Amino acid sequence: MKIISKIFPLFFAFVITYLLNSSLGSVPPMGKLLSPFQGFWQNAERKQTAGLEEELKIPGLQAEVQVLVDEMGIPHIFAQNEHDLYLAQGYLTARDRLWQMEFQTHFAGGRIAELVGEKGLESDKYQRRMGAVYGAEQSLEGMKSDPKAQVAVEAYSEGVNKYIESLSPKDYPLEYKLLNYAPEKWTPLKSALFLKNMSFVLASGTDDLKMTNILRVYGKDVAEDLFPNYPFEESPIIPKGTAWDFKPLQTPEGPKDFVGLGSAINQAEKDPNLGSNNWAVAGSKTFSGMPILANDPHLTLSLPSIWYQIQLHAPGVNVYGATMPGAPHVIAGFNSNIAWGVTNVGSDVLDWYQVKFKDASKKEYFHDGKWKKTTLRIEKYKIKGGKEVVDSIYFTHHGPVVYLTNDKPFKSNIPVGHALRWTALEKSKEVSMFYNLNRAKNYDEYVDALKDMSAPAQNFVFASNEGDIALWVNGKFPLKSHLQGKYLLDGTDAKADWVGYIPQNQNPHVKNPSRQFVSSANQFSTDPSYPYYLGWQFSPSERGRRINERLEVMQKITIDSLRNLQNDNFNMRARRWIPILLTHLDVEKVQNKKALELLKKWNLVNDPHQIAPTIFDKWIDVLMDTIWNDEFAADEHIPMNQPSIDRTLLMFLQTPGAKWFDNIKTKQIETINEDVTAAFNQGMKDLQDKNGALGENWEWYKAKETGVRHLIPGMDALSRLKIPIGGGSGIVNASSTKSGPSWRLVVELSKKGNPKAYGVYPGGQSGNPGSSHYDDLIDTWAKGELKELLFLKDVNQNSNRIKKKLFLLK
Repeated sequence: MKIISKIFPLFFAFVITYLLNSSLGSVPPMGKLLSPFQGFWQNAERKQTAGLEEELKIPGLQAEVQVLVDEMGIPHIFAQNEHDLYLAQGYLTARDRLWQMEFQTHFAGGRIAELVGEKGLESDKYQRRMGAVYGAEQSLEGMKSDPKAQVAVEAYSEGVNKYIESLSPKDYPLEYKLLNYAPEKWTPLKSALFLKNMSFVLASGTDDLKMTNILRVYGKDVAEDLFPNYPFEESPIIPKGTAWDFKPLQTPEGPKDFVGLGSAINQAEKDPNLGSNNWAVAGSKTFSGMPILANDPHLTLSLPSIWYQIQLHAPGVNVYGATMPGAPHVIAGFNSNIAWGVTNVGSDVLDWYQVKFKDASKKEYFHDGKWKKTTLRIEKYKIKGGKEVVDSIYFTHHGPVVYLTNDKPFKSNIPVGHALRWTALEKSKEVSMFYNLNRAKNYDEYVDALKDMSAPAQNFVFASNEGDIALWVNGKFPLKSHLQGKYLLDGTDAKADWVGYIPQNQNPHVKNPSRQFVSSANQFSTDPSYPYYLGWQFSPSERGRRINERLEVMQKITIDSLRNLQNDNFNMRARRWIPILLTHLDVEKVQNKKALELLKKWNLVNDPHQIAPTIFDKWIDVLMDTIWNDEFAADEHIPMNQPSIDRTLLMFLQTPGAKWFDNIKTKQIETINEDVTAAFNQGMKDLQDKNGALGENWEWYKAKETGVRHLIPGMDALSRLKIPIGGGSGIVNASSTKSGPSWRLVVELSKKGNPKAYGVYPGGQSGNPGSSHYDDLIDTWAKGELKELLFLKDVNQNSNRIKKKLFLLK
């Protein structure tokens, strides 16, 4: 027993040591994580104080680089050549955001299973079947075709790798320790993957197969009536009546009508909350007499932030703005002469084709009267723990066959697949575009830079110190027949193929319009007079209409005027809908009279502590389901879309006796009044069940639950939740539960090349939760305030905002 009593503690210590240094499923080795020598304690950062200087030796630099770091942790890089400029950008971005860069490119490249195990495999397969890696390879070829772009992306990769080489395990960002893996070498392909992922975020949403399901069930007359090709109410990006300054090409004849097999797969949908605002006002409308530009892209709100601020200065370039960790250049920003900003176009640049295979081998498919050979691409997936899975992806001339139709009720007697044609899978030169845009000095150079933009298509707003304002709806748009791609296309029909692209100089655009401003908010690009087909469905019009309504009447505009417009919480939808709903509401049957009275007294502003926005938002959501879910429910076998809020409004106004108000699943026949009343009562019951009796828990910001969440799902300790901010979906201040203004920028140009600029994003410069710059800008952002941006002309310019100097030595 004495021997056992002596051995047992040793055995116990061995077991504990083993367990603490081993992974248990997705749980990291807790010994490493808790170690004071290499665990999370090592990630705490001391707050910077003024006057600090630091020298860093970085092999590969051609000359010394100086970096001035301001009080927000923003680096201002002064390099003597372009190679060193982008090497330093890569190095400094990795120093602040390495884990984010690697995690996002793992996701984009279909490699999440390597980090989290089997649960990431389906996401990985989807990414690669959609062509993520293939598309990035094509983009990389485009980068290599331009020597300047190649220098930028290779130097950027070199800088990231120099930072990785400087790390030991104790220095790894916290998330590496949580997920128990180590950084790997950065490559230009990773930058291409990151840029390609923006097309997945902004331009992969598709309704083609759901619309085909509707076509099969209800026929074309109903599909076209309930899903119209231009909205009832709209204020297009290019002002109505704009004359087109080109002779259009002949559009293709187009394919015959085709009703495909549809799909039981719920595809990625267009997210109406992912959008953006931008506008520029002419000097004739501003207090200073100079143009002012504003931009606020609406994307997923995340920690670390999706953006990273930087200033890049070298011979031929001095630019400031928001960059995306993972790629060189400034994406949205300004230089001494111009400013620009972006919003998503959302055009129809992704089509699905029903492919007929010859047999189960899928080596041949039928097209244009003959059998043609497919191309096989083998994708290998490594799963955490050592397992490997292989997937075969077949390519037609359209693109990858993403789905095979073997699922009920669409099973076919012959092998059938759905192939994808998408501009995001083609060779592109976005790095070249941003290289030239960062250096542009005037309108002509801005237009020339945009020629290299392919995907995702963006609305580029522009202002210059020469007094010009402009907006180009820009990207690579397929030349198609009208409505080609609204439904699944016949992959055997050559007339359904894309035949080319709209000439870039014929993309919708406007310069110095008579209304003295340009703007976009993801609504329709043009009125129906534009001679080409760009798509049948864009974001709801409320944001665009509100922005245009305000800019029309504004005079003596200042930076603060436009900051206030970015934070506008007025609810255009409520202004339009509430009077109509009240005429159809049976007040005698209303169960929550107090909620109704609050709604009637509402000033139509979605301020954070108001309760009425919560009531209205819930009423509309339940009403849409009440009207449409019996016929257009998201059935697990035949998923469909609901008709839009705009089309529903038209039905209220023009056909209040429409059959769609009746619930076909009940014996009685429901009316419009019964739907409106039932939706109000059910909505208020839902709110009470969730939040208790009407009171402070019904306040808009609490119901909306806007949060800036860590990229790892469920990591609430590293997130900021229930932020007290107003706005909402369809509001100019478009803060919803998980998305919103990810970067607010306002720039006033100066004839002397001294622009005044203000900006903020909901996060901070650092991706390290132990840093004071991890989330230090969130409160400023939530209050609708902006930070003045420090734009330096040269490295010797004095500023009390500089808190640290870095000397990068070769």
